Amino acid sequence: MTEMMKINEMELENVAGGDRRIVNTGMKLDAFVRSGAGFKFPQIFSLKNGTAVVTTGKCVHADGRTWYEISAPVKGFMAGGILGLQDDKFNR
Repeated sequence: MTEMMKINEMELENVAGGDRRIVNTGMKLDAFVRSGAGFKFPQIFSLKNGTAVVTTGKCVHADGRTWYEISAPVKGFMAGGILGLQDDKFNR
């Protein structure tokens, strides 16, 4: 597994090129970041509920979900519903 570097909140504020979103699982569970868009890609990191992330604007439809690329605090993909964004699973 590739080692991921996590950045702090102050550094996150300075990341350019994306929208800041908050992870919201709806429960006290962590959210997983995957290496690619879809369930076939491995989970590479987990983020606590309430963590701020930065999206890149890239989204992919796979496995009945809409996956959004994030650039911070780690690079990877997350399902849109967890980020308060459009998600195929919830918009049918």
